[in-house]
Amino acid sequence: MAIRFLTAGESHGPKLTAIIDGLPAGIPLTAAHINEELRRRQEGYGSGGRMNIERDEVEISAGVVAGMTTGAPIALAVENRDYKNWREKDIQPMTTPRPGHADLTGAIKYGYRDLRIALERASARETTMRVAAGAICKQYLGAFGIVIGGYVVQIGGVSIRLPDELAYERRLELAEQSDVRCPDADAASAMHEEIHAAKVDKDTLGGVIEVVALNVPPGLGSHVQHDRKLDAKIVATMVSVHAMKGAEIGTAFENAGKRGSHVHDEITVNGTGALHRATNRAGGLEGGITTGEAIVCRVAMKPISTVMKALGSVNLATGQPEPTTYERSDFCAVPRAVPILEAMLALVLADALIEKLGGDSLDEMRPRFDSLRRARLQDLPMNNLEWRFEYP
Repeated sequence: MAIRFLTAGESHGPKLTAIIDGLPAGIPLTAAHINEELRRRQEGYGSGGRMNIERDEVEISAGVVAGMTTGAPIALAVENRDYKNWREKDIQPMTTPRPGHADLTGAIKYGYRDLRIALERASARETTMRVAAGAICKQYLGAFGIVIGGYVVQIGGVSIRLPDELAYERRLELAEQSDVRCPDADAASAMHEEIHAAKVDKDTLGGVIEVVALNVPPGLGSHVQHDRKLDAKIVATMVSVHAMKGAEIGTAFENAGKRGSHVHDEITVNGTGALHRATNRAGGLEGGITTGEAIVCRVAMKPISTVMKALGSVNLATGQPEPTTYERSDFCAVPRAVPILEAMLALVLADALIEKLGGDSLDEMRPRFDSLRRARLQDLPMNNLEWRFEYP
């Protein structure tokens, strides 16, 4: 991989940190670029009390000089304001694991004697640094005209099907005007009611998010090895995010119930020799390689595991059945998850583009990007002759 990144920190520790390595020199970057994405991560109807405490702002301490990346590893940190409320606090034992969390599995894996140690690192607070790293990758991709965005298409039992003629740019614009990040105003209102009902019932909701990348050139990724297929990388990255339990490229699960003649995107050519797809059910990828159409990924998020209603469990200290106790959380984090998934898609695509272009600086990469092979007849000369396999 061209890009490597690591995050560190606990939910209630002093700070969260990240290092991202492999980005070229010459990317314009300030804390403001990152803070805008961090702000988006903290906004959304259904958020819990933690977002009233934190006001995430990044500190860049390495890899950026005079507003430009240097090509060296970039070091990032975000303060946890809530730490001061925990620093002098005696922590009560946590010995009853909550279903849906890493409490029990973390204790099995690492032998923890208190379940809060698993909770602290497994918390979705970690995604703060994913968003920070992804914001830098968005800056890099933006230098080549690549746009990444996302929106909510389902919360609980409320779902929408956007008309194909509604351009992705317009979907993204409308979503940012909604506090549930839904581009359909009527559906957004119904989602509000769904979240409010869950609050009244002291319960939680999940949903489905659609993340898209526009203006991505064809030819990123590869079909020659399983671990180079770009759709595989995208799906794996999406389900690495907390509470994400499934992902599809394009309309994959809907396609599974259709015949092939109603699924595959027919290829057309215009008067200039440019090749296009009449539809985009494949979600912008074929054979693990980008087609030049919009990359579309749909991600399923389970309801937040921390519910106010007690769930059945077992106290590991006593061995007796015991209901869970409530830890502060969101009622519905689906709107807030949109910028997180955008960040993860940005990381995957930035890595793929750097691998394709090579070079150590943005200035080196720009002419290489302009010379990439496109889906055009003039870029695809064929021998049009008979031939034979001739292996040694």
